[in-house]
Amino acid sequence: MQAAELYSVSSEWLINNVASLATAIIILVVGWTAARFVAGMVTNLLPNARGVDKTIAPLLAQSARYGILIFTVVIALSQLGVQTTSVLAVLGAAGLAIALALQGTLSNVASGVMLIWLRPVSTGEYIDGQGVAGTVVEIGLFGTRLRTADGVYVFVPNSQLWNSAITNYSRETRRRIDLRVGIAYDADIAAARKAMMKIATGDKRVLPDPAPVVYVETLGDSAVTMLLRLWVPTSDYWDALFQFTEEAKLAFDKAGIEIPYNKLDINVVQAEALLTQKQ
Repeated sequence: MQAAELYSVSSEWLINNVASLATAIIILVVGWTAARFVAGMVTNLLPNARGVDKTIAPLLAQSARYGILIFTVVIALSQLGVQTTSVLAVLGAAGLAIALALQGTLSNVASGVMLIWLRPVSTGEYIDGQGVAGTVVEIGLFGTRLRTADGVYVFVPNSQLWNSAITNYSRETRRRIDLRVGIAYDADIAAARKAMMKIATGDKRVLPDPAPVVYVETLGDSAVTMLLRLWVPTSDYWDALFQFTEEAKLAFDKAGIEIPYNKLDINVVQAEALLTQKQ
Protein backbone atom coordinates (compact mmCIF):
# COMPACT_ATOMS: atom_id res chain seq x y z
CA MET A 1 0.00 0.00 0.00
CA GLN A 2 2.82 2.36 0.85
CA ALA A 3 4.55 1.57 -2.43
CA ALA A 4 1.38 2.34 -4.35
CA GLU A 5 0.97 5.66 -2.54
CA LEU A 6 4.59 6.54 -3.19
CA TYR A 7 4.16 5.72 -6.88
CA SER A 8 1.01 7.81 -7.05
CA VAL A 9 2.62 10.81 -5.37
CA SER A 10 5.73 10.53 -7.56
CA SER A 11 3.66 10.30 -10.72
CA GLU A 12 1.58 13.31 -9.74
CA TRP A 13 4.70 15.34 -8.95
CA LEU A 14 6.28 14.42 -12.28
CA ILE A 15 3.13 15.39 -14.17
CA ASN A 16 2.86 18.72 -12.37
CA ASN A 17 6.55 19.55 -12.69
CA VAL A 18 7.49 18.02 -16.03
CA ALA A 19 8.23 21.44 -17.50
CA SER A 20 10.42 22.45 -14.54
CA LEU A 21 12.20 19.09 -14.62
CA ALA A 22 12.88 19.40 -18.34
CA THR A 23 14.20 22.93 -17.81
CA ALA A 24 16.47 21.75 -15.01
CA ILE A 25 17.87 18.95 -17.18
CA ILE A 26 18.50 21.38 -20.03
CA ILE A 27 20.29 23.75 -17.63
CA LEU A 28 22.49 20.91 -16.38
CA VAL A 29 23.39 19.85 -19.92
CA VAL A 30 24.09 23.42 -21.00
CA GLY A 31 26.09 24.10 -17.82
CA TRP A 32 28.16 20.92 -18.23
CA THR A 33 28.88 21.77 -21.86
CA ALA A 34 29.71 25.38 -20.99
CA ALA A 35 32.06 24.26 -18.21
CA ARG A 36 34.01 22.03 -20.58
CA PHE A 37 34.05 24.69 -23.29
CA VAL A 38 35.28 27.46 -20.99
CA ALA A 39 37.94 25.20 -19.43
CA GLY A 40 39.18 24.18 -22.87
CA MET A 41 39.19 27.78 -24.08
CA VAL A 42 41.21 28.94 -21.08
CA THR A 43 43.66 26.05 -21.51
CA ASN A 44 44.18 26.68 -25.23
CA LEU A 45 43.98 30.48 -25.51
CA LEU A 46 45.44 31.82 -22.26
CA PRO A 47 48.99 30.46 -22.81
CA ASN A 48 49.10 32.31 -26.16
CA ALA A 49 47.94 35.63 -24.68
CA ARG A 50 50.58 38.32 -24.56
CA GLY A 51 52.10 38.91 -21.15
CA VAL A 52 50.35 35.92 -19.54
CA ASP A 53 52.34 33.09 -17.96
CA LYS A 54 51.12 29.81 -19.43
CA THR A 55 51.73 28.10 -16.06
CA ILE A 56 48.57 29.65 -14.62
CA ALA A 57 46.29 28.35 -17.41
CA PRO A 58 45.55 24.82 -16.04
CA LEU A 59 44.71 26.12 -12.56
CA LEU A 60 42.38 28.81 -13.93
CA ALA A 61 40.76 26.32 -16.30
CA GLN A 62 39.94 23.87 -13.52
CA SER A 63 38.71 26.62 -11.21
CA ALA A 64 36.42 27.99 -13.95
CA ARG A 65 35.07 24.53 -14.72
CA TYR A 66 34.16 23.69 -11.13
CA GLY A 67 32.73 27.17 -10.53
CA ILE A 68 30.41 26.90 -13.54
CA LEU A 69 29.30 23.40 -12.50
CA ILE A 70 28.40 24.55 -8.98
CA PHE A 71 26.50 27.55 -10.34
CA THR A 72 24.66 25.29 -12.80
CA VAL A 73 23.55 22.88 -10.05
CA VAL A 74 22.21 25.76 -7.94
CA ILE A 75 20.20 27.18 -10.87
CA ALA A 76 18.85 23.74 -11.81
CA LEU A 77 17.66 23.07 -8.26
CA SER A 78 15.98 26.46 -8.12
CA GLN A 79 13.93 25.46 -11.17
CA LEU A 80 12.58 22.52 -9.18
CA GLY A 81 11.31 24.79 -6.43
CA VAL A 82 14.29 24.50 -4.10
CA GLN A 83 15.09 27.81 -2.46
CA THR A 84 18.45 29.17 -3.51
CA THR A 85 19.28 30.25 0.03
CA SER A 86 18.62 26.73 1.25
CA VAL A 87 20.84 25.31 -1.47
CA LEU A 88 23.64 27.69 -0.56
CA ALA A 89 23.26 26.81 3.10
CA VAL A 90 23.44 23.11 2.30
CA LEU A 91 26.44 23.67 0.06
CA GLY A 92 28.13 25.67 2.81
CA ALA A 93 27.55 22.94 5.38
CA ALA A 94 28.64 20.27 2.91
CA GLY A 95 31.70 22.31 2.04
CA LEU A 96 32.68 22.56 5.69
CA ALA A 97 32.22 18.83 6.18
CA ILE A 98 34.23 18.08 3.07
CA ALA A 99 36.94 20.52 4.15
CA LEU A 100 37.32 18.69 7.46
CA ALA A 101 37.33 15.28 5.78
CA LEU A 102 39.67 16.23 2.94
CA GLN A 103 42.23 18.43 4.62
CA GLY A 104 45.03 16.90 2.56
CA THR A 105 43.21 17.58 -0.71
CA LEU A 106 42.50 21.18 0.24
CA SER A 107 46.13 21.51 1.23
CA ASN A 108 47.02 20.53 -2.34
CA VAL A 109 44.68 23.23 -3.65
CA ALA A 110 46.25 25.88 -1.39
CA SER A 111 49.73 24.68 -2.34
CA GLY A 112 48.82 24.89 -6.04
CA VAL A 113 47.70 28.49 -5.59
CA MET A 114 50.98 29.33 -3.82
CA LEU A 115 53.03 27.63 -6.54
CA ILE A 116 51.25 29.72 -9.15
CA TRP A 117 51.54 32.91 -7.13
CA LEU A 118 55.20 32.72 -6.10
CA ARG A 119 56.24 30.77 -9.22
CA PRO A 120 59.23 28.77 -7.99
CA VAL A 121 58.52 26.51 -10.97
CA SER A 122 56.99 27.08 -14.40
CA THR A 123 55.86 24.90 -17.27
CA GLY A 124 58.79 23.55 -19.26
CA GLU A 125 61.35 23.84 -16.44
CA TYR A 126 63.32 20.87 -15.13
CA ILE A 127 63.05 20.60 -11.35
CA ASP A 128 63.82 18.30 -8.44
CA GLY A 129 61.48 18.41 -5.45
CA GLN A 130 61.89 15.94 -2.57
CA GLY A 131 63.55 13.37 -4.80
CA VAL A 132 61.04 13.72 -7.66
CA ALA A 133 62.72 15.13 -10.76
CA GLY A 134 61.36 15.95 -14.20
CA THR A 135 60.16 18.62 -16.60
CA VAL A 136 57.02 20.46 -15.46
CA VAL A 137 54.14 19.71 -17.84
CA GLU A 138 51.26 21.25 -15.88
CA ILE A 139 50.51 22.72 -12.46
CA GLY A 140 46.90 21.76 -11.73
CA LEU A 141 44.46 22.42 -8.94
CA PHE A 142 45.44 19.31 -6.98
CA GLY A 143 48.77 18.15 -8.37
CA THR A 144 51.66 18.85 -10.71
CA ARG A 145 52.42 16.69 -13.73
CA LEU A 146 56.09 16.00 -14.51
CA ARG A 147 57.86 14.16 -17.32
CA THR A 148 61.14 12.51 -16.34
CA ALA A 149 64.24 12.56 -18.52
CA ASP A 150 63.45 9.03 -19.73
CA GLY A 151 59.86 9.90 -20.64
CA VAL A 152 58.00 8.63 -17.55
CA TYR A 153 54.81 10.36 -16.38
CA VAL A 154 54.90 11.48 -12.72
CA PHE A 155 52.01 13.06 -10.79
CA VAL A 156 53.10 14.91 -7.65
CA PRO A 157 50.62 16.34 -5.10
CA ASN A 158 51.08 20.10 -4.90
CA SER A 159 51.60 19.99 -1.13
CA GLN A 160 54.57 17.65 -1.58
CA LEU A 161 56.32 20.17 -3.80
CA TRP A 162 55.33 23.19 -1.73
CA ASN A 163 56.52 21.67 1.55
CA SER A 164 59.95 20.69 0.24
CA ALA A 165 63.01 22.41 -1.15
CA ILE A 166 62.69 22.77 -4.92
CA THR A 167 65.80 22.72 -7.09
CA ASN A 168 65.09 24.42 -10.40
CA TYR A 169 67.73 23.54 -13.01
CA SER A 170 66.19 25.69 -15.75
CA ARG A 171 65.49 29.00 -14.02
CA GLU A 172 68.98 30.53 -14.37
CA THR A 173 70.21 31.41 -17.85
CA ARG A 174 73.66 29.81 -17.38
CA ARG A 175 75.20 26.83 -15.58
CA ARG A 176 78.71 25.91 -14.54
CA ILE A 177 80.45 22.78 -15.75
CA ASP A 178 83.11 21.20 -13.54
CA LEU A 179 85.05 18.66 -15.59
CA ARG A 180 87.45 16.55 -13.51
CA VAL A 181 90.12 14.35 -15.10
CA GLY A 182 92.91 12.50 -13.32
CA ILE A 183 96.43 12.42 -14.75
CA ALA A 184 99.50 10.45 -13.72
CA TYR A 185 101.90 11.92 -11.17
CA ASP A 186 104.71 11.99 -13.72
CA ALA A 187 102.56 13.71 -16.36
CA ASP A 188 103.23 17.28 -17.49
CA ILE A 189 100.70 19.47 -15.62
CA ALA A 190 101.29 22.43 -17.93
CA ALA A 191 100.55 20.29 -20.99
CA ALA A 192 97.41 18.91 -19.35
CA ARG A 193 96.25 22.43 -18.48
CA LYS A 194 96.87 23.57 -22.06
CA ALA A 195 94.92 20.62 -23.49
CA MET A 196 91.93 21.22 -21.21
CA MET A 197 91.93 24.95 -21.80
CA LYS A 198 91.93 24.37 -25.56
CA ILE A 199 88.65 22.47 -25.17
CA ALA A 200 87.02 25.50 -23.54
CA THR A 201 88.41 28.19 -25.81
CA GLY A 202 87.54 26.26 -28.96
CA ASP A 203 83.79 26.06 -28.31
CA LYS A 204 81.38 28.96 -28.93
CA ARG A 205 78.99 27.74 -26.23
CA VAL A 206 81.51 28.56 -23.50
CA LEU A 207 80.74 31.97 -22.00
CA PRO A 208 83.62 34.46 -21.74
CA ASP A 209 82.50 35.77 -18.35
CA PRO A 210 83.42 34.20 -16.00
CA ALA A 211 86.37 33.03 -18.05
CA PRO A 212 87.19 29.29 -18.09
CA VAL A 213 89.99 28.16 -15.77
CA VAL A 214 91.94 24.97 -15.10
CA TYR A 215 93.07 24.03 -11.58
CA VAL A 216 94.99 21.26 -9.92
CA GLU A 217 92.16 20.28 -7.59
CA THR A 218 93.44 17.33 -5.55
CA LEU A 219 96.42 15.02 -5.17
CA GLY A 220 94.82 11.58 -5.00
CA ASP A 221 96.20 8.13 -4.19
CA SER A 222 97.02 7.35 -7.82
CA ALA A 223 96.29 10.51 -9.82
CA VAL A 224 96.52 14.28 -9.89
CA THR A 225 92.98 15.60 -10.45
CA MET A 226 92.73 18.42 -12.96
CA LEU A 227 89.56 20.56 -12.86
CA LEU A 228 88.25 22.48 -15.88
CA ARG A 229 85.65 25.03 -14.74
CA LEU A 230 83.57 26.91 -17.28
CA TRP A 231 80.08 28.38 -17.84
CA VAL A 232 77.62 27.62 -20.64
CA PRO A 233 73.98 28.56 -21.38
CA THR A 234 71.62 26.34 -19.41
CA SER A 235 70.06 24.91 -22.55
CA ASP A 236 73.50 23.64 -23.69
CA TYR A 237 74.59 22.16 -20.35
CA TRP A 238 74.17 18.41 -20.93
CA ASP A 239 75.35 18.38 -24.55
CA ALA A 240 78.41 20.42 -23.64
CA LEU A 241 79.23 18.27 -20.58
CA PHE A 242 79.15 15.01 -22.54
CA GLN A 243 81.09 16.46 -25.47
CA PHE A 244 83.79 18.05 -23.31
CA THR A 245 84.29 14.82 -21.39
CA GLU A 246 84.95 12.94 -24.63
CA GLU A 247 87.19 15.69 -25.97
CA ALA A 248 89.29 15.66 -22.77
CA LYS A 249 90.02 11.95 -23.24
CA LEU A 250 90.96 12.43 -26.90
CA ALA A 251 93.09 15.51 -26.14
CA PHE A 252 95.05 13.69 -23.42
CA ASP A 253 95.61 10.68 -25.69
CA LYS A 254 96.92 12.98 -28.42
CA ALA A 255 99.25 14.77 -25.97
CA GLY A 256 100.51 11.48 -24.54
CA ILE A 257 99.13 12.25 -21.07
CA GLU A 258 98.17 9.16 -19.09
CA ILE A 259 94.81 8.91 -17.32
CA PRO A 260 95.80 6.31 -14.70
CA TYR A 261 93.83 3.57 -13.03
CA ASN A 262 93.96 3.12 -9.28
CA LYS A 263 97.32 1.62 -8.40
CA LEU A 264 98.44 -0.47 -5.44
CA ASP A 265 102.12 -0.97 -4.64
CA ILE A 266 102.86 -4.42 -3.18
CA ASN A 267 106.20 -5.10 -1.50
CA VAL A 268 107.21 -8.80 -1.60
CA VAL A 269 109.57 -9.97 1.15
CA GLN A 270 111.22 -13.37 0.92
CA ALA A 271 110.35 -15.83 3.69
CA GLU A 272 114.03 -16.58 4.42
CA ALA A 273 114.68 -12.91 5.08
CA LEU A 274 111.80 -12.78 7.53
CA LEU A 275 113.12 -15.86 9.39
CA THR A 276 116.57 -14.32 9.57
CA GLN A 277 115.15 -11.11 11.05
CA LYS A 278 113.24 -13.07 13.68
CA GLN A 279 116.33 -15.00 14.74
